[in-house]
Amino acid sequence: MNKETNLRIHNITAKAELKFGSEAWVLKKREEQRFEAAQMKFLRHLLGITKLDKEKNQRIRGKTGVQNIVEGIKQYQKKWLQHVQRMDTNRIPKQALRYRPKGRRNIGRPKKRWRDQLHLEDYGTGNTSNSS
Repeated sequence: MNKETNLRIHNITAKAELKFGSEAWVLKKREEQRFEAAQMKFLRHLLGITKLDKEKNQRIRGKTGVQNIVEGIKQYQKKWLQHVQRMDTNRIPKQALRYRPKGRRNIGRPKKRWRDQLHLEDYGTGNTSNSS
């Protein structure tokens, strides 16, 4: 297969598989690195470039015209948030977004939540820092 066909297959299947279910993920730095590494491995193979060629990731993405998978996931999450915000208040995703558990969190560093990732600390008032 030629490069254009392989790139189309990547855009249709591989990106979709990597992004499947990502609307509610909390991405940690290690996971972001793994996603990017998987994408770059495919793109390097597609172009016939090895790591020994010391080609920068940005340049490889520029040659193929592919967006960083992590940025794509973050955009997808923002779209999902906007979709949930438009939902009726009786829908489960909207209720889950507004849910505030009672009690205290465990001692130590708190686990990163989806709400924290999107900077929704004042979601209850309707003000979000990402609404545009």
